[in-house]
Amino acid sequence: MKIALPKPFTFAGGKRAILLLHGFTGNSSDVRMIGRYLEARGYTCHAPHYKGHGVPPEDLVHTGPEDWWQDVLQGYQHLKDLGHNEIAVCGLSLGGVFSLKLGYTLPIKGIIPMCAPMHIKSEELMYKGILDYAREYKRREGKSEEQIEQEMNDFEKTPMSTLRALQGLIQEVRKNVDMIYAPTFVVQARHDAMINTESANIIYNEIESPQKSIKWYEESGHVITLDKEKEQLHEDIYQFLEKLDWAE
Repeated sequence: MKIALPKPFTFAGGKRAILLLHGFTGNSSDVRMIGRYLEARGYTCHAPHYKGHGVPPEDLVHTGPEDWWQDVLQGYQHLKDLGHNEIAVCGLSLGGVFSLKLGYTLPIKGIIPMCAPMHIKSEELMYKGILDYAREYKRREGKSEEQIEQEMNDFEKTPMSTLRALQGLIQEVRKNVDMIYAPTFVVQARHDAMINTESANIIYNEIESPQKSIKWYEESGHVITLDKEKEQLHEDIYQFLEKLDWAE
């Protein structure tokens, strides 16, 4: 059975542009509600997909951070090609790490890292996340439990060099956060079981931006964009963006 896969999106709302970045094993649906909310308030939002995401899990493990970073850069360029000279970036988890990397790599109007890790709790936890993602994907395809188990046994034999490369990316960004001067709003869920929540304090304390703030969401988990406090999150992001010194 074919499952309906989320697709990258561009919501044309106005001259101010926001690049929305999903998490590891996630897809554009992670940030779709934020995109619609901001579009309705005059912002153009674009969310790319990273290579190997939103497709069968067997494709994911053959891609890595270098591939995904190119997708982020292409997303940024897509907004430039549409005529947007000022671009803010908002990213969840891995997307938050990439939003920080953009902050010291390219001109960025504002940065919103959400539940972005500065160090990995454990490779085992990440590996379990990939297995959970693979199993759920196969269920949605309508495969029998017997077929899923057989495919999962094969999948678990695949080398996961992606995880080591991902740790390398996070370490690289961690070393460079003090090169960030763009206004930054650090978002962190209190009940985040996927990452070490001290990451939020590291980002907030080490970025050099004179305009920075941090907020803890007391009732949310890692995928904060889809959790209990999402409406408040939308409003907070909008208020942060409205305070930026946009040319238009």
